[in-house]
Amino acid sequence: MNTIMMWIMAAGAVLGGTDRILGNRLGFGKRFEEGFMLLGATALSMTGIICLAPVLADFLERVAAPLWLAAGLDPATLGGILAIDMGGYQLAGELARKSAMASYAGLVIGATFGCTITFTIPVGMGMLEQEDRPLFARGILTGLGVMPLALLVGGLFCGLRVSTVLLQSLPIFLLSFLLMAGIGRFQEKMIRGFGWFAGAIRILTTIGLIAGAVRYMTGVSLAGDLAPIEEAMGVVSSIGIVMLGSLPVAELLKRMLGRPLRWAGKVTGMNETSIAGLLIGIVSPVPAMAMMRDMDDRGKIVNAAFLVCGASALAAHMGFTFGTEPDMVVPLLVSKLIGGAAAAIAALIVTKKPVAVSGRR
Repeated sequence: MNTIMMWIMAAGAVLGGTDRILGNRLGFGKRFEEGFMLLGATALSMTGIICLAPVLADFLERVAAPLWLAAGLDPATLGGILAIDMGGYQLAGELARKSAMASYAGLVIGATFGCTITFTIPVGMGMLEQEDRPLFARGILTGLGVMPLALLVGGLFCGLRVSTVLLQSLPIFLLSFLLMAGIGRFQEKMIRGFGWFAGAIRILTTIGLIAGAVRYMTGVSLAGDLAPIEEAMGVVSSIGIVMLGSLPVAELLKRMLGRPLRWAGKVTGMNETSIAGLLIGIVSPVPAMAMMRDMDDRGKIVNAAFLVCGASALAAHMGFTFGTEPDMVVPLLVSKLIGGAAAAIAALIVTKKPVAVSGRR
């Protein structure tokens, strides 16, 4: 499936690039250019975190793992703090006391909670305009609140007992419960707090970027065992290359499915771009976030909520799992798709009334 997706993205790059050469007659060339221009914002948001991944892993292993063991928890779940393809899977395997927990934490938790913390939040906050960030924050908080359902289902498909999933995922479940309670009672304060958290992530990524740049230019490491910045930029560049094709494909999909998208929009109260964003987000969250500027307010919240679990389900995360533990593909997809769908439904429910936060309609 990952290979098929890459061929589709490659076809999109050919379509967009050819249209650009011909003077952007069909509008696909503009999307091709936008995909490349997003590379800067993506690199600024991601590179530092990737550079710091080994440092964060070492910190978790030395400081947090003993506390987890003392509480009767498997430290493997700490690996899920990092995204599945940003070191989370490997870290979960190193910390795990049981192989089943390594798979559950490294793949299921890393592809939902970890991806949201180390990828979706920093990249989204870096890409979106200021007025759209509160809507994005509300959606992410809603998605995190529903995430326990995805983890529970994923854990069961991993062969874990309900009691084991509940116990081992307790810290994440408690965090999700608090977030949902906060959204219901202190919405503005929660969104403000989310902004502070995103700011802290931004500071952390900037520190990692500084340290990586200094090491590259001088050979001196300012923060321990950093991942080389050129390797981090390679990861980011691969995302940028895919965006060359993904945005033209998203535009083509929106045009081809215009009638069903309009019907779905009427049913859900969202515009066509918002519905298309949900379809694109399953493949890659970056073009979906790039499309948010053309979404209505409700669509921005629903799409952000969906991305917490649903992001990259049918592309990068599925491809990574195929290459590491093929038997875990079904648990991964079930947890991500159920979690994404549940989050989107929850966001539709909480946005029945007019959206109270700032943003464009």
